[in-house]
Amino acid sequence: MKVVFMGTPDFAVPVLEGLIENYNVVGVVSQPDKEVGRKRILTPTEVKKVALEHGIEVFQPKKIREDFSDILKLEPDIIVTCAYGQIIPKEILDYPRLGCINVHGSLLPKLRGGAPIHHAIIDGEEETGITIMYMDVKMDSGDIISQKSIKIEDSDTVEILWDKLSLLGRDLLLETLPSIIDGTNKRIKQDEEKVTFGFNIKREEEHLDFTKTSREVFNHIRGLSSIPGAYAVLDEKEMKIYSSSILDKKYKGSCGEIVDVTKEGIVVVTGDASIILKEVKPFGKKRMDACSYVNGVGRDNLIGKVYS
Repeated sequence: MKVVFMGTPDFAVPVLEGLIENYNVVGVVSQPDKEVGRKRILTPTEVKKVALEHGIEVFQPKKIREDFSDILKLEPDIIVTCAYGQIIPKEILDYPRLGCINVHGSLLPKLRGGAPIHHAIIDGEEETGITIMYMDVKMDSGDIISQKSIKIEDSDTVEILWDKLSLLGRDLLLETLPSIIDGTNKRIKQDEEKVTFGFNIKREEEHLDFTKTSREVFNHIRGLSSIPGAYAVLDEKEMKIYSSSILDKKYKGSCGEIVDVTKEGIVVVTGDASIILKEVKPFGKKRMDACSYVNGVGRDNLIGKVYS
């Protein structure tokens, strides 16, 4: 059986490795290489690196809607996608005899889109998971084959949950594939009335709003930590905030005001109580714990200032 895999970031790597170990992967499709860092070094995707290590041919069309003939020439029996990053045309979806299968990082129909893991944390979901599904022309709308859930812990950042779901996706795919191959798998239509979306994070969504509750601010910070990172503005300069904890104590002050500095970090007033900022990245500086930042600028120079 010929398998073609389509994916791009490190999230997709365990899925690809699982396929390589168990099936005949004849080709890999990934996004084009990108220039990275200040020196703008052309860097391959994480999926491409793994494919090349195993001697598997890699295709990187800029626009797959216009450039897919080489993929079909591989005559795949099944195509598996995971965080590929482009809309796949119907010509590809209709080709494999066993279909195009997607490994998606949410419990569909919840959180269709490119950033379901970020949004699951930001939205305060108590659980999320992996869905194995048939692909359709409409984004993440295909029939569900299998699902497995995982609890979202308060200690989970998007980075941590990303890694957990990556491994869960690999395991669930390998568990599900035999039934797809022999035709005994389930095929469940998604309930369109229950659809929600988790689109890619926009720049304006990175900005923290301290008029919200402490729980909402806490979820927002960890839902963007470490990539791309939530931020607030202090002294007209952007400050990234990567870690926090909820404080039940209510201080007098306006929302966003710095009212105290403790051993844990910077205490800021929220819409219902307060929150402690623990790890920050001031504009133009490296990421650091909040206490180191306070030691540098001085406690008295912070109290009374307001994050906007």
